[in-house]
Amino acid sequence: MTLVTAIAPVRYSCMDRECELELVRRLKTGDTAAFDVVYDEFNARLFTFLARLIRSRERAEDLLEETWLRLVTHAGRLQPDTRLAPWLFTVARNLYVSHCRSRMLEEAHVDGIGLWPPVPASSPFEQTAANELEVRIETALAGLRPIYREALLLVAVEGLAPSEAAEICGVSAATLRQRLKRARDLLARQLENPPNAPVLLHEVKT
Repeated sequence: MTLVTAIAPVRYSCMDRECELELVRRLKTGDTAAFDVVYDEFNARLFTFLARLIRSRERAEDLLEETWLRLVTHAGRLQPDTRLAPWLFTVARNLYVSHCRSRMLEEAHVDGIGLWPPVPASSPFEQTAANELEVRIETALAGLRPIYREALLLVAVEGLAPSEAAEICGVSAATLRQRLKRARDLLARQLENPPNAPVLLHEVKT
């Protein structure tokens, strides 16, 4: 089924499965060059995911560093058929959840940060409109409950399958799909006000 959502473009990994399995094999042997490849592939994506969840650049950077430390520490125990994206995003999300529980983080009182990629504009008017849209999307996304926000980020932004996102979030595939639908509905509702504002629409297959 094809759904339309107001969200940033889906990010698909350029890493094919054969390459991924080879990287996992090399990671298990402690190959630092393999770690560098994985770092280059996922670092920016993991940071954006964490920052949009926790809404603090400093805290996101701390959790990102801990995520990579976990990979270094546990690389030797990876299963040969490990899928790197679900593994890394699971670690990142678990660290985020643990942080929220330990610090009793009140998200409503944490300043948000804008991390959506800038939209090229050919004129000052278009640039202003693009910037306003980015702010509206960020505000709408930040207003979602974490369970809806993470579902939208994992599937619509990171391009993970709903089944993979469900595994990361520790819920059933049916529950994840419900959260995803609810997240899209809530986001679309917020972006419809004002009704004549431009909306970025991207086709996302789920």
